[in-house]
Amino acid sequence: MNYTQENLLQQLMLSDLSDDGNGDIISIITSELDDSEGAEKNTPDSLPILPVRNTVLFPGVVIPITVSRKKSVRLVRKAYRGDKTVGVVAQKNMTAEDPSAEDMYEVGTLAKILKMLVLPDGNTTIIIQGQSRFKINEVTQEEPFMVAKVSHCPETFPNQKSKEVKALVESLQEAAAKILKLNPEIPQEAQVALDNIDSPSFLTHFLSSNINVEVAQKQKLLEINDGVERGTTLLQLMMREIQMLEIKQEIHSKVHTDIDEQQRDYFLRQQIKVLQDELGMDGPEQEVEKMRATAAKKKWPDTVAKHFNKELDKLSRLNPQAAEYPISLNYCEFLLDLPWSEFTKDNFNLKRTKKILDADHYGLEKVKERILEYLAVLKLKNDMKAPILCLYGPPGVGKTSLGRSVAKALGRKYVRIALGGVRDEAEIRGHRKTYVGAMPGRIISQIKKVGSSNPVMILDEVDKLTSDFRGDPSSALLEVLDPEQNHTFADNYLEVEYDLSKVLFIATANSLDTIHPALRDRMEIIEVTGYTIEEKTEIAKRHLISKLKEDHGLQTKDVALSTAAIQKVIEDYTRESGVRNLERKLGAVIRNIAKSKAMEEEWPAKLEPKDVVRILGPETFDKELYQDNETAGVVTGLAWTSVGGDILFIESLLSRGKGKLTLSGQLGDVMKESAITAVSYLRARADELGIDYRLFDQYDLHIHFPEGAVPKDGPSAGIAIFTSIASVFTQRKVRSHLAMTGEITLRGKVLPVGGIKEKILAAKRAGIKDVILCQKNRKDVNEISAHYIEGLNIHYVDRVDEVLDFALLPEKVTKPLDLRVREEAIPARVES
Repeated sequence: MNYTQENLLQQLMLSDLSDDGNGDIISIITSELDDSEGAEKNTPDSLPILPVRNTVLFPGVVIPITVSRKKSVRLVRKAYRGDKTVGVVAQKNMTAEDPSAEDMYEVGTLAKILKMLVLPDGNTTIIIQGQSRFKINEVTQEEPFMVAKVSHCPETFPNQKSKEVKALVESLQEAAAKILKLNPEIPQEAQVALDNIDSPSFLTHFLSSNINVEVAQKQKLLEINDGVERGTTLLQLMMREIQMLEIKQEIHSKVHTDIDEQQRDYFLRQQIKVLQDELGMDGPEQEVEKMRATAAKKKWPDTVAKHFNKELDKLSRLNPQAAEYPISLNYCEFLLDLPWSEFTKDNFNLKRTKKILDADHYGLEKVKERILEYLAVLKLKNDMKAPILCLYGPPGVGKTSLGRSVAKALGRKYVRIALGGVRDEAEIRGHRKTYVGAMPGRIISQIKKVGSSNPVMILDEVDKLTSDFRGDPSSALLEVLDPEQNHTFADNYLEVEYDLSKVLFIATANSLDTIHPALRDRMEIIEVTGYTIEEKTEIAKRHLISKLKEDHGLQTKDVALSTAAIQKVIEDYTRESGVRNLERKLGAVIRNIAKSKAMEEEWPAKLEPKDVVRILGPETFDKELYQDNETAGVVTGLAWTSVGGDILFIESLLSRGKGKLTLSGQLGDVMKESAITAVSYLRARADELGIDYRLFDQYDLHIHFPEGAVPKDGPSAGIAIFTSIASVFTQRKVRSHLAMTGEITLRGKVLPVGGIKEKILAAKRAGIKDVILCQKNRKDVNEISAHYIEGLNIHYVDRVDEVLDFALLPEKVTKPLDLRVREEAIPARVES
């Protein structure tokens, strides 16, 4: 029963209502009861509604209410000046400041305002007595306060003299007396009030109002029309409260002792212990014993077992309320959860592995071959002491998914750790467990998560590790990735060594320049080059389109893309080494078909290039094609970019001047040096090429690389620059449909360059028929599938003289530039 401060306030205020100022609360309750019973017959059709929180008013019961909301204050003051009648309804939503009909219960109590007091703090307190119950039928007014149409809720209570009613009343009185006895907080005056209640109906209302239950349960009691049913439900709630009070008293009796301030903590712990025993919960001692039993079954090194038992003994001596207790408990649980000697069984069927790699990834033959060699050694030796693989290449070429395929083929758990932006060494090695918020490093945390000591772990974006004042995570990875050290990896949080030698680490990177040199030395770099147009076409056919159809709710038969349409998307709408952007563009095409299907519109069963242009709009990129010309000084070079190979035009022009050299086209330092080297070598060989040496002082040379907004750098345009300036000085046109790449030296030697596969494929796409390469690049061409270079003539050279012999046509241009130099401007040549 909730007979606390509110009930005491009720008694004090009611005492002022009597004529002499000292009236008895019991007489007022019983006298008002008769009025409340008669009021049931006079319930008005419309009532002002006063919503209340955290309480339910019952007929015959007197309670004080503090009114603070503006609407409620207006309602109370108007009612107090009138017939002093209001409808009191409990709120469902306790947080609503301006409750609507949905925020309140439908059944409330007609109440009479007995007294209104304005307190010093400005709030208004009213003392009201419940009269009868009603039900809200319709809210007719919201302002300035709520008014509703109501109907009377009749109460059926059998004859008081019946045995059933008598038994119920006696049970309620006995239960109330027991509660009064068990709860010392309730004043003894409450027993006097109970003894003076004769009406069974009011008894149920009085006890319902004061029982210690939630508002929702009190409201259910109010809504019950049958008196016996209400009394029975009330008795059940009171018996439950008696049980709770008995349990509480039992707990107090078990821990009762003469305590002082120093014994307060002990008293609280004893209470917690008794509660845990009653609820069947494990205490600290039981937790320690359970962990000790689990540890006895684990197969872990003796050093770890010894360390764990030491930590467990320390935990058992700690006070559960001490700050160190949860830290030590979490540490012991973490040691138990680690899979110390738990491994998944490897499936070393390398033929099956090859099939999985081929099915998941088209192309990448060298990469897949190296992975198979790596797994073959593992199968034969059963030892992971081999270089860590690092897949290096541009974004979107399948580096991470290769690791996932390896895990699937071996039957191992797969773990991916994203290292991009990691700058704290503790992310790898963990924190000391004595620090606040200490956690293990990512390596150990992921091993615990997968529950296996030999997963395939992908260290993604290892080139994007950074460092700051908190340490260098690249250096922390040295121990992880060194086969000679990682069998004794020490995590700061773990404090004991953990064997990582069975973990198959595969790192991925987009650039090698930013990788720590010592870290790069511990990894075997496997370059994953970009895909050719032919490879991208096959990837789109085998993987991307079927996946996109499924993702967008289309059937296989709904739409198809022709090879020409796929290549249109690849060449004119994407420019990348991988296939991520290709997947996005194909997704846009598939979404357009999905929209047509959803809107029941017509769409082509097979998409052609014109359909791609209609869906994706104008081409995003212009494909560089060979441009035939009749101008000397124009040469086609070959370039490598991060999105594949491309052709590069080099233009040279002479104009009268003083021998000034101008370079344009947003060139890097290396490319500028190649141009200077080519000019120097040409001046040195001018006589052999039939060039008057005086022309270098009388004419300015301008070398331009078109698409000036695109940055260009690298040494591979050396022979192309030399051919261009030789062509413009000799006015001999360059052979048509010819492209070249190679580095030049001051001795006239041609050096090999990289990216040959991408450059050769770019030349074929552009319509080139002849390609000049360094002799040492022959091995790179031999690695390219024959059908990719079909129709191309490859010419290998060692010196730039061989380049000019093939590249420059013997005849002069039809309209040669006026290269004659004024005689007075040319000094006489001195013969030796």
